Amino acid sequence: MKISNTLNTSSTITGFILLGFPCSREGQILLFVLFSVVYLLTLMGNGSIICAVRWDQRLHTPMYILLANFSFLEIWYVTSTVPNMLANFLSDTKVISFSGCFLQFYFFFSLGSTECFFLAIMAFDRYLAICWPLHYPTLMTGHLCTNLVVSCWVLGFLWFPVPIIVISQMSFCGSRIIDHFLCDPGPLLALTCARVPVMEFFWTIISSLLLFIPFLCIMGSYTLVLRAVFRVPSAAGRRKAFSTCGSHLAVVSLFYGSVMVMYLSPTSEHEAGMQKLVTLFYSVGTPFINPVIYRLRNKDMKHALHHIFFF
Repeated sequence: MKISNTLNTSSTITGFILLGFPCSREGQILLFVLFSVVYLLTLMGNGSIICAVRWDQRLHTPMYILLANFSFLEIWYVTSTVPNMLANFLSDTKVISFSGCFLQFYFFFSLGSTECFFLAIMAFDRYLAICWPLHYPTLMTGHLCTNLVVSCWVLGFLWFPVPIIVISQMSFCGSRIIDHFLCDPGPLLALTCARVPVMEFFWTIISSLLLFIPFLCIMGSYTLVLRAVFRVPSAAGRRKAFSTCGSHLAVVSLFYGSVMVMYLSPTSEHEAGMQKLVTLFYSVGTPFINPVIYRLRNKDMKHALHHIFFF
């Protein structure tokens, strides 16, 4: 590997150096194979959900249409980081251009923002289905479902462009070495020539709003769902209601549990190794695990997948 030479000449490079996971050449190749397999399985898992919803008429309901859109989002979310990470495993210089870094920065955070909004509207859909079952078909119409999906994408991609553009206009000094596998705000702000407390504060505020507004909507929806479920007289009815929410709650817990650790205070002194692991979990691990959760906990999805792929 040529990392040591790269570090010495990094000030002459137009861009940044993503250190990723430094190890021997053999270790880099092993990581390349491991993450290639995870990436392909993630694409296959989420792609299979999209195919099941597309081809099985019984899944043409708002709940599964939202799930298919969520799987489509997960494919692009993991694609915003993993291909570049795979290329870095085989690279000696591990250089990412200035524009490439900020494009990754924008798409990674925009897709993550969209995921937060999607999790909120999926919880809202479950609230309508369980708390207003008789009115659900007239409330959650195809038109409303489409509007919610479009709103998630628009809001997600309009949430971060201003601060990202501002950060891209700052001056960066020193080695331009990012001890991470992606362009993340914490390491980037640490490389600026002078600290900008206003920018750090603004980033914390918009990140907190992004996390807490959808999270409070999710918690509010499930509080009302739980209240409605406990009023159901039969145990079978309660189990059925819980089964429709269990997979979504598991996905919410995985995603929010890790994201909140990192981005409520992006410039805080996280250890680089821990920061990488947590980011790796929610950016690569959760898109890989989510299809498994939905397939294991949802009988309709399991039946549709079995019918399509093993008929």
